[in-house]
Amino acid sequence: MSRLKGPSRPIQNEQARAIVMGALRHVDLVVLFDEETPLQVIQTLCPDVLVKGADYREDEVVGGRFVKENGGRVALVELVNNQSTSRIVQSIKPSQSV
Repeated sequence: MSRLKGPSRPIQNEQARAIVMGALRHVDLVVLFDEETPLQVIQTLCPDVLVKGADYREDEVVGGRFVKENGGRVALVELVNNQSTSRIVQSIKPSQSV
């Protein structure tokens, strides 16, 4: 996350994020991984559904092809407007005057 979003991120550690995701009714399993991409984990678990935000195209989803070739599906979920950690961080940062 820090590599993608900068040194001040993530706001919550991965364990805290996993707890929130795992509390969702439709989530069966949350997996933390150290690899650059989740491909190895996806191939090991062979999920029925692989979920990614709709800011991705289906052909960009790591492991999507593997999941579909094994009878699963890729679900792209719509993002909620104005709801993101980046937006929250921006709104609470002190104004920087020049």
